[in-house]
Amino acid sequence: MPLLHIVVLALIQGLTEFLPVSSSAHLILGSRVFGWPDQGLVFDVATHLGTLLAVLFYFRRELAAMLAAVLRPVTDEAGRANRALVGWLAIASVPALAAGALAHDLVEFYLRDVRVIAVTTLLFGGVLWWADRVGATSREVRDVDWRAAVVIGLAQALALVPGVSRSGVTITAGRYLGFGPEAAARFSFLLAIPIIAAAGAYGALKVAAHQAPIDWSGFGLAVGFAALAGWVCIAAFLALLRRVGLVPFVIYRLCLGAVLLWLVI
Repeated sequence: MPLLHIVVLALIQGLTEFLPVSSSAHLILGSRVFGWPDQGLVFDVATHLGTLLAVLFYFRRELAAMLAAVLRPVTDEAGRANRALVGWLAIASVPALAAGALAHDLVEFYLRDVRVIAVTTLLFGGVLWWADRVGATSREVRDVDWRAAVVIGLAQALALVPGVSRSGVTITAGRYLGFGPEAAARFSFLLAIPIIAAAGAYGALKVAAHQAPIDWSGFGLAVGFAALAGWVCIAAFLALLRRVGLVPFVIYRLCLGAVLLWLVI
């Protein structure tokens, strides 16, 4: 893959993976605009690794505290909250992991279509606007319970359909349940860790099975640019949420869906 393709597509993946705007829609739009071919499995694995590194680095302190709460006895409220959060994240991960294992190939074959992505981009953009409008803002990440974990986990399973947006649908569910925009986004980003890791591992297994050749220099560049873009995206998105909320991202998503529909027509 040419260097320009690697840099541009890795930046697109890294910048859109954590925004509620659908990374698949942007990758397809980019390929249509530039006329570039599909990036292939190896590139997918590299960008998944890059975005995983981004979220692990950004939340390194929270993850260290959660790990300590699991490995050591806890006696304070913060430790108990961190231990509980690990359990809620595990529960919330199950639906998407199960859906991916059972239906990934069917979705790739039947639903990876610009028409589907255009419709889901518009539809779930509207749902995000509605949830943000009716949802309260009183709950924080520490207030996640089994009900919230199940609902957000089931919502995340819908992101298997291209255009839905994993971060978008989980933030939507969080806002509907009364979590503030920043709290919903933080839980969504932590929940991304097992899902991105599983997707990357699945892609790596397929690469190994097909014995696909790997350009290690290109692979490293894709990882690096996706990681950098992902880290910047997380930091900027959380900062913007405190200032402007989710409405600008809803508007952007609706415009993106309209552009995709125009391309189809």
